[in-house]
Amino acid sequence: MHGSRHRPIRSFVLRGGRLTSAQARAWERLWPRFGITWHPSASLDLPALFGNPNPVYLEIGFGNGEFLAELAACHPQCNYLGIEVHRPGVGRLLLEIEKRGLTNLRLCRHDAVELLEQGLAPASLAGVYLLFPDPWPKQRHHKRRILKAELVSVLARVIRPGGLFHAATDWEPYAQQMLELLTAADDRFLNAAGPGAFHPRPQSRPPTRFERRGVRLGHQVRDLIFHRRQHIIVKMGSGLDP
Repeated sequence: MHGSRHRPIRSFVLRGGRLTSAQARAWERLWPRFGITWHPSASLDLPALFGNPNPVYLEIGFGNGEFLAELAACHPQCNYLGIEVHRPGVGRLLLEIEKRGLTNLRLCRHDAVELLEQGLAPASLAGVYLLFPDPWPKQRHHKRRILKAELVSVLARVIRPGGLFHAATDWEPYAQQMLELLTAADDRFLNAAGPGAFHPRPQSRPPTRFERRGVRLGHQVRDLIFHRRQHIIVKMGSGLDP
């Protein structure tokens, strides 16, 4: 019998998925140029990765990549790093990168939390997007939800002062939980919509496939936009040095 070993709870199911012939060719031809093979505990040199010091925005779980491709096309002065574990989704985005001629986008197929914790230097990101993550609606699965207090602390470390955290979901209980978690971190993050409020969907965020599906089902879509405070506020009794 093997000895017990701590295994972290994953917020995703790692699925290979069937690639189309075009996606398979994209993996073969384009992944060496736009893909990142990251190993735990290695630190990413973002300026070297993109070949410039432009601000970097990261999307956790980009799905088919439609939002990320649109951002990269509209903001060539910024760099974008997408993390996704589903191979067909990565393949679709590789094809879109080629179609649009994008040069400011890199992709990684790895656990996003692990990469954020181990692979990024403090204040190295201009912003992070978390759009329509799996809500894990059953009570017994709530522990799999990606946004937890621990991740909020990691985000506060890797997002630079003044930087952005933008989340969205069409699952109301998850939206309320997200709002509570981020509000509890008001010493590190400031709600752009005001205390206790959700943010109207920015025109700069095109609707995604998951969002359109949620709307068809009658779900209320919630956006949460928070900014990393310029300085961490030390709360009384926190034990932190000023």
